[in-house]
Amino acid sequence: MHMSGLRFRSLVDEALVLVPEEFRPYLEGVAIVIEDWAPDALLDTLGVPEDETLYGLYSGRALTEGPEQSGDLPPRITIYRGPLLEDCRDEDDLREEIATTVIHEIAHHFGISEARLEELGWG
Repeated sequence: MHMSGLRFRSLVDEALVLVPEEFRPYLEGVAIVIEDWAPDALLDTLGVPEDETLYGLYSGRALTEGPEQSGDLPPRITIYRGPLLEDCRDEDDLREEIATTVIHEIAHHFGISEARLEELGWG
């Protein structure tokens, strides 16, 4: 599937609108960036098997870990455009997968673990 960077960004922005209003203040200062692909070194570090990929990544201190410490990098959600475009059939499928990925990564910002997300059906 092919899509302009601007259109892809608009789908990410649509996903952010799905976040309930009462949670949005907690996302201030969280950068939402789009990159083409996760670097191989990152995939290796995270233990992602070669036949799998990464749609998104949260990096930073989760809200449940307490206030920022000196030296902490600002929280950041990275959405990986390449694998999403490669794996999705059409724009509707892509919209749904982007929304799932964005909500999944925001959940990590709120301190929800990967295991708990899987229990909730977001894994």
